[in-house]
Amino acid sequence: MARIVVIGAGAGGMAVAARLGAKRHQVTVFDASDQVGGKLRTIRRDGFSFDAGPSLFTLPAVYRDLFLKTGPPLEHAVDLQECEPGFEYRFADGSTLGLPGSSMGRTTAAIGSQFGDRAGAEWRDLMARAADIWTLTRTDVLGTAVTGPRQLMSLSRPRALRTVAPWKSLHDMGTSLSDPRLRDVLDRYATYSGSQPTRAPGALITIPFVETTFGLWHIGGGLGMLADALHRRCEKAGVDFKLGTGIERITHADGAVTGVTTVAGDHVPADLVVSAGDSRKLSRLLGESAATADVEQSYGGFAIMAAVDQPTPGLRHHTVWFPDEYATEFRELAAGQPLTDPAIYVCRPDDPTMAPPGAEAWFILVNAPRHDPAAPDGHDWSDESANEAYADKILGLLAARGMDIRDRVRWRILQTPADLGARDGSTDGAIYGTASHGAMSVLRRAHNQGPLTGLFQVGGTAHPGGGLPLVGMGAEIVADLIGRA
Repeated sequence: MARIVVIGAGAGGMAVAARLGAKRHQVTVFDASDQVGGKLRTIRRDGFSFDAGPSLFTLPAVYRDLFLKTGPPLEHAVDLQECEPGFEYRFADGSTLGLPGSSMGRTTAAIGSQFGDRAGAEWRDLMARAADIWTLTRTDVLGTAVTGPRQLMSLSRPRALRTVAPWKSLHDMGTSLSDPRLRDVLDRYATYSGSQPTRAPGALITIPFVETTFGLWHIGGGLGMLADALHRRCEKAGVDFKLGTGIERITHADGAVTGVTTVAGDHVPADLVVSAGDSRKLSRLLGESAATADVEQSYGGFAIMAAVDQPTPGLRHHTVWFPDEYATEFRELAAGQPLTDPAIYVCRPDDPTMAPPGAEAWFILVNAPRHDPAAPDGHDWSDESANEAYADKILGLLAARGMDIRDRVRWRILQTPADLGARDGSTDGAIYGTASHGAMSVLRRAHNQGPLTGLFQVGGTAHPGGGLPLVGMGAEIVADLIGRA
């Protein structure tokens, strides 16, 4: 039995802690916050609930595996609900595209009926290629600890190279789509990792494939219920939690970890340490000037959590309003500017437990530069009055696009990149961790096995990346590397 310290009680930290506890290790989780969940949390006020981090649950098989290997199944721990229908996309020309929550056949049929048979056939062909890429990368890349370029040798075979096409960006993949509206839909998937579609690898076409193949899911009461379920599962596996206890240092000697020192100055000996926070902060924890590669951060997000009076007829659980010129959004992000005319995402849960009767809980999100006034692609989000004015602008844009809720907003809470950085410890509020820029971005994330013997890393800035599914895969990788007691 190894003494293991996990730094961070977010989804990645708790997922790895539950697996290690089930393997009979002595596990202690530390977090500076007095709450578990990290970015995975639901904010509640006056009977309204808002998913302030992930608002969509995809690839549930990752967490089904975790729960089955640590106790009763996932469905016994949370109320798992399929989102049906799934997304609706609304475009500047007044047209719409409503897509089902699952089923490639029904998705293709929906695109064909709304945009024409040619568009449906083109999307079907693109998703067939995405299926091949998923088959090539799911186990050998995403499900395996990253070690270096040799890991990608399986993708260097001629057929695999033609399929994955590492020289193509996600935007390049969309050139096979004749309808510009579909190309905008595809480009949007780069924002799932806070990236530019012209720089994100074409392999990200696997994201819509995963959504339509394995479904779009909601968790009753909000996705924060998953954090609570992970917490309970950890405690059942014997994991100890020290909340409200930050870590100042990872101690080490002769190239191996020896434990951690808390902010209060207490030393906790450990055989192994799992860092489940932002990998950019690992160097500080090690007392070194540079312990990890300086990888590019993702963009941030600006969110409005609005308590809205009266039901909104015809509004789906997930809706995206596109601007007239979507490409402008990414040029402004690269320049560190709050967006003048962004795509607007709204999650209005079809869940009666998340709002009082006759009201709705709206989570409104737009992409945003990080909170880093000194960086060319950063912005100062510390001005509260400017943030309120920007929120007014977003609601005004939403009204101009045919959805005016301004007179129905009872109150609102803003969440800026500065708030995310302060609350969740993500560097500069880079909500998605590390950006997926370039074909080799998978190798530039922090390795699961850290720079010292006995040090491991998991989370959005570590391999295989950010988002609930990938973070859960990373937890499985680390738990397998450590093994049983």
